[in-house]
Amino acid sequence: MAPEMGAAMPPTQTVPDARPAVFHDPRLRSVEWRDLVPVHPSEVLAEPLLPAAWLAASLVMAGYGHYVLALGFSFFFFLTGLRVVHNAFHTALGMSRRSTDIVLWIMSFVMLGSMHAVQFNHLRHHKLKLGEGDVEGRSAEMPAWQALLFGPFFPVLLHVTALRHGNRKLRMTILGELLMSAVWIAMVLGFLHSSVLRYHLAAMLVGQCMTAFFAVWTVHHHCDRTHYLARTLHNRIKNRITFNMFLHIEHHLFPRVPTCHLPELSRRIDRVAPDLRSKIVF
Repeated sequence: MAPEMGAAMPPTQTVPDARPAVFHDPRLRSVEWRDLVPVHPSEVLAEPLLPAAWLAASLVMAGYGHYVLALGFSFFFFLTGLRVVHNAFHTALGMSRRSTDIVLWIMSFVMLGSMHAVQFNHLRHHKLKLGEGDVEGRSAEMPAWQALLFGPFFPVLLHVTALRHGNRKLRMTILGELLMSAVWIAMVLGFLHSSVLRYHLAAMLVGQCMTAFFAVWTVHHHCDRTHYLARTLHNRIKNRITFNMFLHIEHHLFPRVPTCHLPELSRRIDRVAPDLRSKIVF
């Protein structure tokens, strides 16, 4: 039996079967992965605490005027925030769907924008896999400098695509999250007079503009749809520093496996198909 290929597409979006040949590799049938899907209660609690800790540290440093340190903490908050929403996209947080939906609303407020719009495009990305119509993966074919310049347009494109192709419920959710962000930004810039909150908004806007490069280009550049779809990391220390977010070929092969279990999945894949992990992120 072939590996499952992730969550179902929204009912309003019809996408042709664009699976590359690597996903039919018979070697992958021997990879045990279903035992890695369940999330332990301690992991359910730890996952949202991870970005919360980095967020608190960044705000404290900004409050004391140490903005260089604050930026470092904000970077790791955004990275771990992406880890949380990424698991939420695939209902891999170990929570109910309702609770997962609430997480996406909260992260939309903290990180700005609509995480439900990002989810819509991410599930399309898993279906189309760098093919035509894969909006999320568009920067993968660009040179690095162009992916960086593309950054400010990337979040806009994600939101426009989701609003254009999503169903009515999704559109209302996206508009609600965007309205929430707009009100929040207006309050901070208008009458809250908090330099810490203004710093946080600025840091999140920068983070959103960098996702095309850091979250897409770094893991997909110079890859192809026939065999080497994505990149990965072999070094245990590098994976700890990046919170396993760059174990990306592993994620594409078995998207239901939560990020916290990707290191074990990576070892299992390496035993049967080491060539699939030949392209590294850094």
